[in-house]
Amino acid sequence: MNITLNGEASEIANQLNVTQLLNDLSLMPAKVAVEVNLQIVPRSVYSKTIIKDGDRIEIVRFIGGG
Repeated sequence: MNITLNGEASEIANQLNVTQLLNDLSLMPAKVAVEVNLQIVPRSVYSKTIIKDGDRIEIVRFIGGG
């Protein structure tokens, strides 16, 4: 399945949800924000949000500093 991930074409397995995608990318759900097709996905529904062919996904990592 083909998606756009952070502006770059990417191929992923079929029927992944957001939680599974983050796991595949070795990202911790608590430390990122996810947007699918210009809509922010609440963390509470990551496991219910199925990624579809052609979706545009943006993942932003939180970085602490001071």
